[in-house]
Amino acid sequence: MLFESGQTILFVGDSITDAERTGTAPPYGTGYVALVRNLLLARCPELGLSIVNHGVGGDTTRDLAARWERDVVAVRPDWLVCMIGINDVWRAFGGIASQAVPLPEYTTRLRTLLDRARQATGARLILMTPYMIEPNPAQPMRRQMDVYGAAVREIAEQYDAVFVDTQAAFDAVLQTTLPSAWAEDQIHPNGPGHAVIALAFLRAVGFTL
Repeated sequence: MLFESGQTILFVGDSITDAERTGTAPPYGTGYVALVRNLLLARCPELGLSIVNHGVGGDTTRDLAARWERDVVAVRPDWLVCMIGINDVWRAFGGIASQAVPLPEYTTRLRTLLDRARQATGARLILMTPYMIEPNPAQPMRRQMDVYGAAVREIAEQYDAVFVDTQAAFDAVLQTTLPSAWAEDQIHPNGPGHAVIALAFLRAVGFTL
């Protein structure tokens, strides 16, 4: 596994990462971050890993930029896990297109944020794609989400980051199930949906039982 003794792993993102950690379930939430933390601590207690969740519901890359110094740089993590982009895309399809973040701005902001984190903290990066729990890749929002996911893949390659293809994880389970099995709105996962994300993350970092 990639993580070493005493390391801090910081998760940052939107409501998928937040998962009520800013509401009824501080400080880890009830989603994939909590699942990952529980499994890592149970499997590798000797490592003394510290997990921090700084997801905030509704965030786009613009919102991340506004809180990056406080919520990322100040933490000085050994590993920075970032999943952002769902709202950057979703806003264009939800009647508030002015708040959508166009792809060129999205990629520029994300690179700037990652550069700042690496320069200030030396953190290694884990980048997770945005996703839509939709089996038809031609569906307009799913098609746009895939474009942003491809941008994350490219950035991960450029930055030598660990890459987690969250969309591919959902595509795999959608081969035999309906989207409603994982989320009511095709975005915000239920318990099993968060487990899909957690498993994709754990596989990417070399976690084994």
